[in-house]
Amino acid sequence: MQKVDRRVLKTQEAIKKAFLELMNEKKFDEITIQDISDRANVNRSTVYLHYLDKFDLLDKLIEEHINKLKETSEWACQVEWVEAIQILFEYFENHALFFSTMLASKEAAPSFRSKFLDYVIEGFKDELHKTNGNGKNEGLNEDVIVKFVANAYVGVLESWLKDGMPSPPQSIAKELGILLERIL
Repeated sequence: MQKVDRRVLKTQEAIKKAFLELMNEKKFDEITIQDISDRANVNRSTVYLHYLDKFDLLDKLIEEHINKLKETSEWACQVEWVEAIQILFEYFENHALFFSTMLASKEAAPSFRSKFLDYVIEGFKDELHKTNGNGKNEGLNEDVIVKFVANAYVGVLESWLKDGMPSPPQSIAKELGILLERIL
């Protein structure tokens, strides 16, 4: 596996950060590659060297974070609810610009929200299967339970980010963990 040059990584990070900042200031349709390159302090050709267009940049950003969350979830799911949620909310906190932008953006939100919700639904489906024998949800439709929990989870995250992360990940994790244990 070939090691990626740190300058390339630094340039890509500058482009992604510039793009997210612009998404907080402008509508997605109004953002140009020139805007991104100016904000990132790179040439337009440099942006095109890494991304086909702003749609490709958006797709790659979304894919990158969903993949990171999947990696984080794999080992987070080996611990108790509260600790697992804390690990994930620390990730959300560390990448607050991305998540708050994606969840607030009218143009990007449907694409991101859909992919993110699918990721969350799959995670809760796995958890529901692990705890299926506990009898809490006997007679209830699995799809309804999972969609209810996933949408509530995303809603809490969205609200937490929108409100400026008023409580630390430990606090939100404790409360969500208790609620999830009651439901799942």
